[in-house]
Amino acid sequence: MSSQSYDLIVIGSGPGGYVAAIRASQLGLKVGVVEKESLGGVCLNWGCIPTKALLKSAQVFEYINHAKDYGITVGDAKADFGAMIKRSREVANGMSKGIQFLFRKNKIEHIPGFGKLKAKDTVEVTGEGGKKQDIKAKHILLATGGRSRELPNLKQDGKKIIGYREAMNLPQQPKSMVVVGSGAIGVEFAYFYNSIGTKVTIVEYLDRIVPVEDEEVSKQLEKNYKKAGIEIMVSSEVTKVDTSGQGCKVTVKGTKGEQQLECDIVLSAVGVTNNLEGIGLETVGVKTDKNRVVVDEFYRTSVPGVYAIGDIVPGPALAHVASAEGIICVEKIAGHHPEPLDYRNIPGCTYCQPEIASVGYTEKQAKEAGYEVKVGKFPFSASGKASAAGAKDGFVKVIYDAKYGEWLGAHMIGANVTEMIAEVVVARKLETTGHEVLKAVHPHPTMSEAVMEATAAAYDEVIHL
Repeated sequence: MSSQSYDLIVIGSGPGGYVAAIRASQLGLKVGVVEKESLGGVCLNWGCIPTKALLKSAQVFEYINHAKDYGITVGDAKADFGAMIKRSREVANGMSKGIQFLFRKNKIEHIPGFGKLKAKDTVEVTGEGGKKQDIKAKHILLATGGRSRELPNLKQDGKKIIGYREAMNLPQQPKSMVVVGSGAIGVEFAYFYNSIGTKVTIVEYLDRIVPVEDEEVSKQLEKNYKKAGIEIMVSSEVTKVDTSGQGCKVTVKGTKGEQQLECDIVLSAVGVTNNLEGIGLETVGVKTDKNRVVVDEFYRTSVPGVYAIGDIVPGPALAHVASAEGIICVEKIAGHHPEPLDYRNIPGCTYCQPEIASVGYTEKQAKEAGYEVKVGKFPFSASGKASAAGAKDGFVKVIYDAKYGEWLGAHMIGANVTEMIAEVVVARKLETTGHEVLKAVHPHPTMSEAVMEATAAAYDEVIHL
């Protein structure tokens, strides 16, 4: 095929790449997107979206099993694992088709194949059957994302030792599973499999689960998980896995020495690693540091005309971060004057039950940064809406600067808190103070009232505690 020319070529179509492509097209650029798999990347096909579909199935199953609590009698409910997986795949496929529609609507060309930098204005695309073509562009944006990270002593075979991708597409439900790592991916799958009857053990190297969260959030989730029958081993590491027999023999080294666990499946959920190999960084001289591409605040690399966003640059490896970075990057390319991203105001969400959502400083981080703080906490057990909904577990915790009233952070664990955190993000963006939050009338009865109540607690004005 003859060489084609674009204003912008994006390599990768995840939530960074496809969003950047659409915004660039809106700004009048001629855009092509190189993608070796399905449009939407890991997020739409193997991450954010299909996992939420599985978690919803688990939640519905739990509701039915606790129907009596709501005054409803139902017969025996059975979890149909195959049907849950099928629904999840259908949701993912529907979303991926949605991206195809958006590309057509915005006149963006999808170029199937593996993209590699050949020069600062040329991408070599290897398509089906190894067929190669060169594509030229004034600007090239790298958005190649990440994949499941492998530990040397936990090599994934895709059958018995698996990553997140296989975890949402297993041919049959395992009777038992060891989940290594308790970040978002680990605790979400632990919740899903436990709720449908798999015996789950979580092994975490650090001294608490969900270790990036506020310590009180970790304690609450551990309490909920233990009550649900999930075994938790912290300050522990998997030293080896023997897969030679029927299942897996997992050697775990912890505070009490070594012990052996037996299970059907080991899920390695120890984070993501970046897709930087083979994309031609060395060919054109793009600088990297600690396996991340070095960029400025507008995502320009060391090579003029080459840009990078998402998991492959410094910052949190989150879908919404990649999207925001992509928009800023292409707006700058198009001659606009976007504001650089404020990485201190990025929300994090974990979709287990109870859900977790947080933004800004934890209490410990705020104190370490030298702030004098006002901390308020409101438990959902004191919320009328939570009681009515049968969702009394968890709390909202807020941290304010005592001197100026700046909202330093918020940490939530409970039902639907992933929908509530946006209030805090917007308020912090607008530099709102605690007193303003207090005086912003929140609707009653709602879960979101807890944000106002926690703020009131910080200022010794709480009514319902």
